[in-house]
Amino acid sequence: MAMKVFRIALGAIWLLAKATSGFTAMSSLKHHLDIISSQSNSITTMNPSLASFHKSHALRYANPLFSVVSSDTVDTEQDEENVTSKGLLKRDRYVATNRFAVRKGKAAKFEARWANRKSRLSELQGFKYFHLMRRVELNEDGTCTYSEGDKSDGTNMGNYVSFTIWEKKSDFSAWRKGEAFKEAHGGTSIGAFMSTMISSAFILAGPPRPAFYDGLLVQSVTPENVPETVDGWRNVQADGVTTLPEECFVACNQFFVPSENAASFEKRWADRESKLKECDGFVAFTMLRRDNNGKGHGVVPMDEATEPTYMSATIWKDRASFDKWRKGNAFQKAHGDANSKPTTTSEQQQQQQQQGPLWSQPPKPIFYEGTLVISKPEGA
Repeated sequence: MAMKVFRIALGAIWLLAKATSGFTAMSSLKHHLDIISSQSNSITTMNPSLASFHKSHALRYANPLFSVVSSDTVDTEQDEENVTSKGLLKRDRYVATNRFAVRKGKAAKFEARWANRKSRLSELQGFKYFHLMRRVELNEDGTCTYSEGDKSDGTNMGNYVSFTIWEKKSDFSAWRKGEAFKEAHGGTSIGAFMSTMISSAFILAGPPRPAFYDGLLVQSVTPENVPETVDGWRNVQADGVTTLPEECFVACNQFFVPSENAASFEKRWADRESKLKECDGFVAFTMLRRDNNGKGHGVVPMDEATEPTYMSATIWKDRASFDKWRKGNAFQKAHGDANSKPTTTSEQQQQQQQQGPLWSQPPKPIFYEGTLVISKPEGA
């Protein structure tokens, strides 16, 4: 009887979204309702203990505001395995992201949902660093403007991205299978689930798109100040009217590298001279290599023609620190300034010229402001 009432309530939520938010919200919500429905259809045929287990897992899929990836289909590859058999670098960290398409005018409400959520993230085994970041465009006067995008051409996807660094992939997998994940994603009760579903339908223009990465060539400094957390999550005031203040600046460069060039691309980066740790305002760097082994609801096959296979991510204290680095000697040395000392031999340079570029299309820079920063005392 309870399950019947539950499914009727889900249908009512869908109809409400259809009436008030248009086709996009309806189709997004239907996607998640289908997930829950497919789980609940089998519950009545199970014994009570199995039914309870599957009901719990169905709720864990349910929160599109944060994540819709099945924890039962995570690749549980052991971190101790040799990942260099194909000439690739061994990962230093594991990075989990979720890309969101936040509706126009809903940015502050979206941030408030994150700020006010219940989470024990910073207390979990293997957690290193987190921030929620909003995409921005750079203005000539040193300021940034939120880049909302447009749903008509799909540029709204990724206007917000959650970014979490884990020590190991197995730590991330353990979190998604544990109680902390369910608590953070509205799966503790039917009431909490329904509230989250309604809110998500009015805030997001479609389901999130998770993306997972091997973190390579990680550099990090010990933070001067570690943001305060309460029971594992940030203690900040978010009213849903004003967006949260910038707490860091993130500069990314997207690379479209075919698989046959991956080892050469990684070696070229590994051989570069980097002075990032010596730069004022530097927080952390990682070269992100897309991990396509993760499966589950919300994860779609990557199209290498439209999505980068690699992405450099550099976290700075603020935009001013990034601008200072970009205009300084450290940037010129790392990017092959004619007046700087070469970081490769003449033979290597000749080989690179003969091989041509390692990517299929020019790199694409993208920038973010980060907020709700959570960090371990030792850094990322």
